[in-house]
Amino acid sequence: MPQPSRVPPGRAGRIWLHRRLAAAERGREQLDRKLRILLPELQRRRLRAERFDREWRAACAVARTWLLRVAILGGEDAVVGAAAAEPARVEVTWATTMGLGYPAGAELVTQPGRAVPPANAAVVPAVEAFEAALRAGVGSAAADEAVRRVEAEIAVTRRRMRALERRWMPWLREALAEREAALEQGEREDGVRLRRAVGGRAGP
Repeated sequence: MPQPSRVPPGRAGRIWLHRRLAAAERGREQLDRKLRILLPELQRRRLRAERFDREWRAACAVARTWLLRVAILGGEDAVVGAAAAEPARVEVTWATTMGLGYPAGAELVTQPGRAVPPANAAVVPAVEAFEAALRAGVGSAAADEAVRRVEAEIAVTRRRMRALERRWMPWLREALAEREAALEQGEREDGVRLRRAVGGRAGP
């Protein structure tokens, strides 16, 4: 919030205040429009994140079951041998709403190959189960990040709106009312002085 000393004196100050009040009102309208767009988007992103989370948890449960079977049939060596030889690569796609970028989705673009042939019959379905869990986890992570970013942007937008509505705009309106009253008072005083001066010249 600016200090009163920054407002130009006289009628220039009234113009200054009018312009800034108009700008503040436009800014508030834009922030309100942004919220009306982001709030439904947040709801969609939350529903998507909840769905991906359920899929990921279910896939993890299946993967844990197959991991146990691999361990029972082949021991620790079978589990180690089923590990991926290289890290998987993930590709994230992005979306933008009201200038905010967030992950629209993520896909596993390379399957992590195995270092050695399967040690027992449970290894192949176990690997497939873990790959499915990885795909679900990647999608869940992207969906969660989208929710986090949209929530953060909504929080920032609301703070800016509160600052405009509770501090900046009331201060501008009050300062403008004071300036209007001062100018009106000055005009009345100028009128009184002018009438007195005219009356004095018109006297005997």
